[in-house]
Amino acid sequence: MRHPDRPTGLRCVRCDRPACPDCLREASVGYQCVDCVADGNKTVRPARTAAGAPVRRGVRSMVVVPVLIGLNVLVFAITALQAQSITDNQRSAVFLDGTLIPGLVANGDYWRLITSGFLHFGNYGGYGPIHLIFNMFALYVLGRDLEVALGKLRFLTVYLLALLGGSVSVMLFGDAISSVAGASGAIYGLFGGIAVVVFRAKMNPTPVLVLLGINIFLSVALPGISLLGHLGGLVVGALATAAMVYAPRTPNLVRFQVWACAGLAVLLIVVVGVRIAAMDVSCELSEAQGYISCGPA
Repeated sequence: MRHPDRPTGLRCVRCDRPACPDCLREASVGYQCVDCVADGNKTVRPARTAAGAPVRRGVRSMVVVPVLIGLNVLVFAITALQAQSITDNQRSAVFLDGTLIPGLVANGDYWRLITSGFLHFGNYGGYGPIHLIFNMFALYVLGRDLEVALGKLRFLTVYLLALLGGSVSVMLFGDAISSVAGASGAIYGLFGGIAVVVFRAKMNPTPVLVLLGINIFLSVALPGISLLGHLGGLVVGALATAAMVYAPRTPNLVRFQVWACAGLAVLLIVVVGVRIAAMDVSCELSEAQGYISCGPA
């Protein structure tokens, strides 16, 4: 009894001890005292995501996705303001300094491997900011499910690794002076991640695979789309998610996931280093004129 000084005619249906109304909690049948409720909670396994992350009650299920969308929109607005044009935002200093150009990465602009994933062309295909709109819509549709399935930190890890994977693919197989930008590599990584989660949960993968096939077809059929970035992000996103959801459910679960994702990141960095060492071209960007000059390394 927590309040022996309070008269009461109520009792806990579990331990049959007297308890005042403040110390009783509604149960499926009758009321239980707070001590019995606490003892019962100890035997209940805590809810976890598909990747083993704890599910916290009262916490918003989706946080990372809206933050990423807001960040992409903010960067687009900055480039449009700098260029004083929505459709010609690629002329802005932020865009020129952040877009992925393999020759400039080889010249030391390593940040472009990541920053390019937060830039979007303002007049893709002559349809205005459809590049940003489509990517952010896809990020919301795919991310709202995958963030809940993996947990916030694990979802963000998959997203960033897929972004890097798309950039590495462009570095390996793309033109040294090509300019690539957009979150598509990371979003394709979410496609791969959802496919892995569906297979892990032994659900019907047909809808996911059909949607993925349609998007890959569009990547091939439509001009100006970086198929290399899409495929690189898809593969790395699937691998990173597999490291999360197929990790052995042991006390070392988190350690296994951290080491697996860290190893994948190191591998991507090493691949970029090997590619840069093999490149025989060196490029420089003239921001004043907005053009790239390349020559033998």
